Amino acid sequence: MRETLYKSCENFIENRDAIKSAFAWESEYLYPVCAAMFTEKSKTVNIEYMKQCRDILKARTGLFSNFRATGKLAMLSMLAVEGNPEGRMDQALQMYDALKGHFFTSEYLPLASMILADMVHPVQYGEIAARTRRIYNLMKENHPFLTSGEDSVFAALLALSERTDEQAVAEMEQCYQLLRQEFGIGNALQSLSHVLALGNGTPEEKCTRTIELYRRLKDSGYKYGREYELATLGVLALLPGELEDIAKDVMDVDNYLAGEKGYGFFGLGKKQRLMHAGMLVAGDRIDAEESPVMGTAAISGTISLIAAQQAAMYAAIASAAAASNAANY
Repeated sequence: MRETLYKSCENFIENRDAIKSAFAWESEYLYPVCAAMFTEKSKTVNIEYMKQCRDILKARTGLFSNFRATGKLAMLSMLAVEGNPEGRMDQALQMYDALKGHFFTSEYLPLASMILADMVHPVQYGEIAARTRRIYNLMKENHPFLTSGEDSVFAALLALSERTDEQAVAEMEQCYQLLRQEFGIGNALQSLSHVLALGNGTPEEKCTRTIELYRRLKDSGYKYGREYELATLGVLALLPGELEDIAKDVMDVDNYLAGEKGYGFFGLGKKQRLMHAGMLVAGDRIDAEESPVMGTAAISGTISLIAAQQAAMYAAIASAAAASNAANY
C-alpha cells in the first residue's frame, strides 16, 4: 500500500472511533462518512471542537429545525473540519433560506446548504437557489418517480456548472442510459449519473471508465455495491490516472479495513467497506489543497472532483439517515 494511503487509513479509523465514542447512539453508517470528511483534509478530529460546533448549531437553529435531524452529525463534522464554524453556519443558514424559496423544507436541504456554503459566494445564493430548482424540475421531468428531495444537492452542485441547465441534465440522462444495462435502473444509478455529470469528459468516456473499474474490481474478487455505493464508484472513475492503479488502491485499502473492528462478521458489510475504501482513495488522490470556494458559478478540474466527492458522501449520508429512520420504526 502507498504510504499516504496507509496514513489515511490509520487516521480514518482513529477519527471514526473518536466520533463514535463521543457521539453515541448515532447511526453506524454515519460514523465512517463523518470520519472520512476529516481524513480527506488530513485532519485528526478534535472532539471538544466538534462539541463547540454542536453548541453553535444549537444556538442558531430551533429545536425542531431540519438542521437537527438525522444528518446532524454530518453537519457538525462539516463545521468542525473548517476553521470558521460560526461563519460557515451563518452562510449555510442564508443558503438554506434561499433554497426554501424554491423547495419544500426537508432534512436534505440543510445538507445541501452546508455544502454550498463552502463553494458559493453569498451574493450568488439567490441565483444558485433558483437555478437549482430549474435543474431539479428538469431531472423530475426525466424521472418523475425517482427524483425526490435527496436529489436536491446534486441539482445544487450542477447549478455551479458553466453548462446550461438543459445541457447538464441531458448529460445526466445520457449517462443514465449508457449505464443502465450494467447497473440496472433506479435511484442508485440516478445518483451515479449525477456524479458523472459533475466531471469533465464526454458521457461515453466517463461511463466506459466506470464500467471498466467496476469490472476490474469484480474480477479481482471485490464486488462493488450497486446501491448508494455507486456514487463513490463514479468519483473513482473521474479520477485522473490508470484504472489499474486506482483499483489496486481500493483493494489495498479494503484489505486494511477488513482487519479493523467494525468491519468484521458483525460489523458493516463488505459493500459498505469497499465504498469506504473508495472514499479514502478518492480523498487521497484529489488535490485537497486547491480551495473549492469559487467566485463564479463554474466547476472544472480539481473543483469538479471535490464537488463529486462531496456529492458521493452526501449520498452515503442520505442513505445513513434513511437507515436510521427505518430503525426507529
